[in-house]
Amino acid sequence: MKQKSRTEYSVRNTTVAFAAQTTAILMGFFTRVVFTHTLSEGYVGINGLFTDILNILSLSELGVGTAITYALYGPIARGDIKKQQILMRMFRTFYRITAAFVLTAGLCLIPFLDVLMKDRPDVDHLIWIYLLYLLNSVVSYLLIYKKTLIDAHQMNYITVLFHNGFLVIQDLLQIAILLITGNFILFLLAAVICTITGNICMSRQADRMFPYLKEPCREQLPQEERQDIVKNVKAMLMHKLGNVVVNNTDNLLISSFVGVVTAGIYSNYFLIIGSVRQVFDQAMLGVAASVGNLGATEEKEKVGQVFDQLFFIGYWMFGFAGICLLELLNPFVELAFGKKYLFPKEIVLILCINFFINGMRRAVLIFKESMGLFWYDRYKAVAEAILNLVISILLVVNFGVAGVFAGTFASTVLTSVWVEPYVIYKYRLQKPVSGFFRMYAGYLAVMAAIWEVTEVLCRMMTGGPFLVLLQRIVICVAIPNLLLWIVYRNTEKCQNLMALLKKMTGKVWTVRGGGR
Repeated sequence: MKQKSRTEYSVRNTTVAFAAQTTAILMGFFTRVVFTHTLSEGYVGINGLFTDILNILSLSELGVGTAITYALYGPIARGDIKKQQILMRMFRTFYRITAAFVLTAGLCLIPFLDVLMKDRPDVDHLIWIYLLYLLNSVVSYLLIYKKTLIDAHQMNYITVLFHNGFLVIQDLLQIAILLITGNFILFLLAAVICTITGNICMSRQADRMFPYLKEPCREQLPQEERQDIVKNVKAMLMHKLGNVVVNNTDNLLISSFVGVVTAGIYSNYFLIIGSVRQVFDQAMLGVAASVGNLGATEEKEKVGQVFDQLFFIGYWMFGFAGICLLELLNPFVELAFGKKYLFPKEIVLILCINFFINGMRRAVLIFKESMGLFWYDRYKAVAEAILNLVISILLVVNFGVAGVFAGTFASTVLTSVWVEPYVIYKYRLQKPVSGFFRMYAGYLAVMAAIWEVTEVLCRMMTGGPFLVLLQRIVICVAIPNLLLWIVYRNTEKCQNLMALLKKMTGKVWTVRGGGR
């Protein structure tokens, strides 16, 4: 089979990821609408709470997947099959241990569930519901380790199709269960069955693509290489800790300090914002393996050019999406879920700013992780986690829900926003980071002005919720993109982006028919 270039892999991965993720998210949203209209607010609240609890338990994975993926780039580039076999065997063993740990820790949390709920909802079979959430989390670790090898070979589009395909099947089953029976237990069982089936199919696909995965392998990695992987896993533990605390404790804090019902309201916003983030994350992650290959084969000048281009793409994508979320979230939530599920505009603004700031970090994180720069900012993650908890708890007492989200923003700006690019510039690009921060400040100033122009225009729209939503959609799609194009149209980065979009559009049909 002819070897494709990094650009071809990135175009295919990004195009397929965007289409598949969008389809899965639309189905997931429709499932959520049916969920909120067929079950009580209590079920909505515990769904967000239990999901966050089990995301915190996923800390046990230690980020080993990222460390192993990085370790695979070199052997894949060299065609070293034996090294790939050894690494995948290590990965399988670790994930089995992880599944056992999550199961044990999850069971140990059962006596403390009431502590995490300020107002326990009137929901039957609460323990059984929690156990099904736990089971779905545990089985998600089984057999799935093989997808890492497919991703490392720059064929992320295959794993995306499998993952999102089974999510769509799960959503269809769950919608049917809710409409026919309204039974939440059956709703959760459908998720467990789809998770297991999807993992089995993914595993078999990997075996077909890489037959050597089924061959016996008794060799061990050299001591030095094993130490490097262990070192990276230790660093990723700290990064995982920071990520989990920052992204998965908001619902716990809201549930504990404000109430489970309010946590349920937030979970609707989190679903929408998280869904948009997943679409753009998947689109950018489509180039992650290519970046890893780039780091293994190219000099720092070329790496720097690609980094600047990807950062600009992330800035445009997440800035545009942040504006859309700010102006469309409340009208959309009101139409989909009802007025009782609305947050004030000030809270929505904080959520959208957090979305944009974290979105701008995506290019930085992709490069940092794909090039194995885990070790140098390991303490940053711990500092971010501590700051997030302390600031959020202090603010939630006086400002409620807004205080929790403001704490998340403060901890990110005080740590990740400046530490992560500093690591890339110092240890990979080997040049001063001051130029990056000047570029960053300029980007923020332009985007803030565009946000304000769009906000002023959207406030002029009048009428019912549906009419206002339609008017704002037109403004949000047209104005930010037009203004960004006017500002940056003569820059090389913008011209490269336009060329890439044309190439992706032209290759859509090729992608659909490729790989046969």
